[in-house]
Order: sequence, then C-alpha cells, then structure tokens
Amino acid sequence: MASYGALAVTMVVVVVTVHWFGCNFAEGYPEEDLVARLPGQPKVLFRQYAGYVDVDFETGRSLFYYFVEADTHPETKPLTLWLNGILIKLYLAGPGCSSVGGGAFTELGPFYPTGDGRGLRINSMSWNKASNLLFVESPAGVGWSYSNTSSDYNTGDETTGEIQDPIFNSFVWFSKFPELKARHFFLTGESYAGHYIPQLADAIHSYNRQSSGFKINVKGIAIGNPLLKLDTDTSAAYEFLWSHGLISDEHKHAIIRQCDFTSLPNISKACIEALTEVSFVTKYVNVYDVLLDLCFPSIIEQELRLKKMATQISMGVDVCMMHERQFYFNLPEVQHALHANRTHLPYQWSMCSTLVNYSGIDGNINMLPILKRIIQNKTSVWIFSGDQDSVVPLLGSRTLVRELAHDLNFSTTLPYGPWFHKDQVGGWVTEYGKLLTFATVRGAAHMVPYAQPSRALHLFSSFVRGRRLPNNTHERGEISLLDIFS
Repeated sequence: MASYGALAVTMVVVVVTVHWFGCNFAEGYPEEDLVARLPGQPKVLFRQYAGYVDVDFETGRSLFYYFVEADTHPETKPLTLWLNGILIKLYLAGPGCSSVGGGAFTELGPFYPTGDGRGLRINSMSWNKASNLLFVESPAGVGWSYSNTSSDYNTGDETTGEIQDPIFNSFVWFSKFPELKARHFFLTGESYAGHYIPQLADAIHSYNRQSSGFKINVKGIAIGNPLLKLDTDTSAAYEFLWSHGLISDEHKHAIIRQCDFTSLPNISKACIEALTEVSFVTKYVNVYDVLLDLCFPSIIEQELRLKKMATQISMGVDVCMMHERQFYFNLPEVQHALHANRTHLPYQWSMCSTLVNYSGIDGNINMLPILKRIIQNKTSVWIFSGDQDSVVPLLGSRTLVRELAHDLNFSTTLPYGPWFHKDQVGGWVTEYGKLLTFATVRGAAHMVPYAQPSRALHLFSSFVRGRRLPNNTHERGEISLLDIFS
C-alpha cells in the first residue's frame, strides 16, 4: 500500500451560517456543494451536498459524490459509505456502476424518481433514518466522475490497493466535512463491492496503524450479495438457476462436466459453450431478481418523452425505476442542481460505464483472507443476501462465511434460524463469534433495499446499532421510530 498522504490534507473549515428550510448551515460543510433543492423534489428538513473530490490534480482525476444527512439528529448519527459494483456476466466480474444512481436514487437514499422521470418521491425507508449517507461514483469514468488522462480508465484491484485509486483517495472528502472525521464510520455496498469494501477497510486499518494523528473510526462493514470468491460464487449461480427451475437437469449436468470454476481465467471453450446454452434465461427473467417482471425500455422511453406515467409495478416494486432514473439524471436542470457534469462530458450519464477498463483477472481474487484481517482488527463484518438473486446467490455467500468462520476458529454463537420484521420472517441469520454475521433478506435480491426496503432498513439499523436481528416473534418485529431517531 502506498503512502496515505491524501488523508493528511489540511482541514480547511469554512465557517458560514445560512438558513435553508429552517435549518442552520452546518459549520465546516462546503457551502458551494449544498444542494438547495432538486427539481421536482418534495420538501425535506435534512441537507444534501454534491460535487467533486479532486483526487489527483496532475492527471485531472475527480470523483463525484453525493452526501445526505440523517433526517433527524444528524450530529449524533454515524457516517455510512455505500459503493455499488456489478457482475458483467455470470462468469466474469468487474466494477463500473454508479453508487449515486444505484444506491442513492434506486435503493437506500431518500428519494426515488417519479414515474414520469421528471421528479422525485420520498423513500420512506431510506437508510438516512439511521445514518448520514455518502455515495461516491468510482472509479473515474463512472457516472460523472472523470479524468483528463485516458490511462486513468485502466484500473483494477491491484491499482486500487497500490495507489489508492479509485476509492481510498476519495477520503480527501473529509477535508470538505471535517466535523465528520471522528464519527463512527461504516462501509457498505453490494456486488463487486465485495472487493471494494474489504480492500478499503483493510487499507484504512493499515493507514490507522501508521498514523500518529487523525484515524478513521471504522466500526463495521456490511456487504450485500458480494463477490467474495469467484469460483464458489459462480458455481452457486448455476446451482441457484437449476434449483429454481430456470435451467434443466441436462444443462446443469453439462455445466458440471465441462466447467472448472476454480480456473475461470483459463475457462475452456467447452465450458463457454455450456454456459452459452443457458444464457437464454436472461432474455425472459431478471437474473438479479428472479421474482420481478421485466421492464421494456423502448416503451418506457417513449412514455417518458411524452411525460406520461410510465411506472410498471411488479410485487410492489417499480421495475422501470432504472429507466426513469436515467431520464431524470440527464435533465440539464438536475445536473445543475447537483453541481454535476462540470466538464460537460461528451456522453450522457448512465448507470454503468463503458469507459472503465478493469483488469479481467481481478475478480478471481479471494477476499476471505482480507475479511479475516478485518475481523482480527476487531471490526464487525456482516454479509447479507437477498434470497432471489441468481447472480451472487446466498448459496455461495453462506458457504464462504462458514468457511471464514472455520478459518477464524469461531464457534456458532447464533444458530441459523429466522429473524423477524413486523411479525413476519424477514430472512434467516446466523452468527459466528462476536464479529461475523450472515443474514438473508426474504424476497429481496441482488439490490436488497430496492426490492425489500423495509426489511433492508431493519437489517441496516440493527447493523449500525450493534444489535442482533430479532429471532422470535415476541421481540419487536421492527425497529421503532424512537430507536432509529435516537
């Protein structure tokens, strides 16, 4: 790991007081990044900030961020970072998707796009009920993050670790918000964040050991449907497809015969052919959530341009939210309000980047040794899985958490069993030692807060408060408002 000089920046405190929706402007927060109000946004009492963190002036590399305060008592709530990732194919992994578009405006942030793509509606189950939230578009080339040097778009896990790009340098962000430096800090994310988050936590622990001054107060990490060990996770994906009736016995046995998932970088032609045979599933089913209906983008885009309501509901979920969000983020007035796209990029905002050239072999790195070090540094680790995801299914994650517990010589402190939310089963949970928890979220999938926002908020609130999920119906089935707001 290279030096951590980026975190030793001089903290410049701008002392300004303004009034906004009846709230005093926070000392030390950057007035120029304050988002007064987004187009079509309902009135709220919490503050939002958005803008750029300049992480490398020499190459012109800047990352876009969105920060939203907790909706009550933000001065006493922790700070939580959320990072998105993506699996490009079922057998090849890589990053490249926006945490602002995904986490902030589709999953756990305070707003969702409206059906016409021109406004916002309140997410009543936003995670800002329990924490202040930070979202960063990383690496450069994702969303509105950019670099003036084309080689910056060639990146990978090794680059992330060796020169702290794209994530670790983003904590120059603390120079913008110095009052948050001492807060309890939680790292969260999903999918390829199974690589991002452990590597970042490990880097922070390394920095803290070397620092004689400012130390980042990391209290825990929580990752949803994370890529942790590619061979196990990939094998589990096809086991899930078969177990849910999406592929035949014959297809499953062909994959078993032809594919050695322990050597994915050298995958055989016969294996690729066997996997191609089952690719038809993606034409008819959302493999990230096998319960939800599909959205048909061409129809939705026409409806959005006509300003008609385009929302398509499946099991209580707006399955076309991604297309509504795409439309909203490309409105010039939205970008202006967010202080985004300051360089007038020659392409539209999109959820996932085609610019980032991420090392193809890095997805094969085993994250369990890094998670082991994190736990040995007394940091809590929660792995949670939406149980309807076929891309990084619970089958693999549960196996890997048990393997990690065995390697740590942890005993089972909470046997595998249901946890409850509103007197219904919220999912299943098990705990090893005092610092390792695996939980499922019933009816959720790859994007857990998107499909099951209420259960996801319950899980997250328990995580940041250091509480177990309730394992019987006699305990309260939901986190009370007093618990969340205290």
